[in-house]
Amino acid sequence: MKKLVDVASGREKADLVLKNCSVIDVFSNNIIHGDVAICGEYIAGIGQYCGDNEVDLNGKYVMPGFIDAHVHIESSMVTPIEYAKAVLPNGVTTIVADPHEIANVCGVDGVEFMINCAKLTPLTVNFMVPSCVPATPFENSGAVIDSEKVKHLMKNALGLGEMMNYPGVISGDDEVLAKINSAKIIDGHAPNLTGNDLNAYLSVGIKTDHECTNIDEMNEKISKGIYVQIREGTLSRDLENLIGGVNCDNVSRCLFCTDDRYLGDITELGTINYCIKKAIGMGLNPIYAIKIATLNAASCYGFEKTGAVAPGYIADLVVADSLNLQNIERVYKKGKLVAENGKTMLDFEFDIDYNIVKDTVHLPEITAESFAFSTEKEEIPVIHINEGVITTTKVMRSPKDKGLSKVAVIERHKNIGTIGVGFAENYNIKKGAIASTIGHDSHNAAVIGDNDLDMAVAVNALGKSGGIVVCKNGVVIAQMELAIAGLISDKKIDEVIKEHNKLHSAAKLLDINPKLDPFMTLAFLPLPVIPEIRITDRGIFDVEKFEFIEV
Repeated sequence: MKKLVDVASGREKADLVLKNCSVIDVFSNNIIHGDVAICGEYIAGIGQYCGDNEVDLNGKYVMPGFIDAHVHIESSMVTPIEYAKAVLPNGVTTIVADPHEIANVCGVDGVEFMINCAKLTPLTVNFMVPSCVPATPFENSGAVIDSEKVKHLMKNALGLGEMMNYPGVISGDDEVLAKINSAKIIDGHAPNLTGNDLNAYLSVGIKTDHECTNIDEMNEKISKGIYVQIREGTLSRDLENLIGGVNCDNVSRCLFCTDDRYLGDITELGTINYCIKKAIGMGLNPIYAIKIATLNAASCYGFEKTGAVAPGYIADLVVADSLNLQNIERVYKKGKLVAENGKTMLDFEFDIDYNIVKDTVHLPEITAESFAFSTEKEEIPVIHINEGVITTTKVMRSPKDKGLSKVAVIERHKNIGTIGVGFAENYNIKKGAIASTIGHDSHNAAVIGDNDLDMAVAVNALGKSGGIVVCKNGVVIAQMELAIAGLISDKKIDEVIKEHNKLHSAAKLLDINPKLDPFMTLAFLPLPVIPEIRITDRGIFDVEKFEFIEV
């Protein structure tokens, strides 16, 4: 500490000085011109400094490292190590991660696997303990994390992950409240919740929500003390609908998050840097956008000395040639250069033992008859897939209507044989099927197709490791193995992107609606906590009524 004081006062040289900077001041919403002096992991000061190592930035912008306020690393389909390699060059130096996906497959072992992997990277990963494993009692998951296990995991975590069981909170369920009582910070998940129900939900101390889809909803939640996490993922993209409601009065209660974002989108577009660019492009004050991505998130989660370029703060810094981040030139993590011109600078290759989280798929032998469906009803509830959002709409259709896709969810954790079968529209798959062991949130095997034979072939091809399979005319034409929990590849970034691109090329041969991501759309059809209608391994589920629909 003495050296830090000596450097800050100018009595001693800094370890590193970034000269001639335009520093983003997120406290005063201003720009300061000067040098940034760094001593070890910390910023010593902003002013005129000399250092053992000096880098002249010629007026380029220096801003705090970006913070992703809510993300499921598993949705990138790579390990935390590969994930760090992907996001650090985009200026993301800190994330709040909820390992909810792997927890639903592998329980405590899965959470601890993610925590141990993340320790091997320069990225600061703050883990939240999954609060809803399983997400609801209306599906079969691979594990159960009860309140006692939550307390155990809380020893190595920041807080409690998104509380999706809002009916349990509102009704005062003892087990739900026991989980909440074990944490100081609680993330929320409250789509369309309003009025007294919202009051009851927030009364237990829930601090955030990433499910706002319109400005009215955002304003009500902010007015009741919530930090609204403006989400821009691969499938759920809410920024465009919300950013127009951000102003000088409420900006301090807004954060950016990605929630679920595929690796290819991360490497091509970015994550939080993309949110900043998009928000600025839609007219938001650039410093407000940067503040949302930095100081606000740090304030929300209590990250001390993080989220600003100021004396005594951790030297997590982004150097860009423009306020709208057209080019991120350098990224520093705790005073060390970790990325330059889009590439990571540190070599953090490690062999990971993932035996405890592999071979997690246990499916029965599936035949075309497994998906047999008959009903005497003239109309049945059908899942209408909405474009650009995660929500679905319940519609009534004849099962004989053309254009319907058959969808099924098969329990894959313990081979208990449960299969839910139903129909979806607006997916438009033809002459084939897609199967996946990514099926939020319990991650049973999900399959969609226009004929039962292709659906059976696709599911059987998943094997013990699981992954994603594309089948056409009875033949597997593309496949991606996800050896870790049936959710995550054990391969490196370039290989994962290459395999995923092959899947997309194969999916195009099935004439799927081009406005949909074929794989993430399928992955979210079983999610029984997002309105209005879903499918689990137990059948068609009405989220609004929280009950199954007899079809």
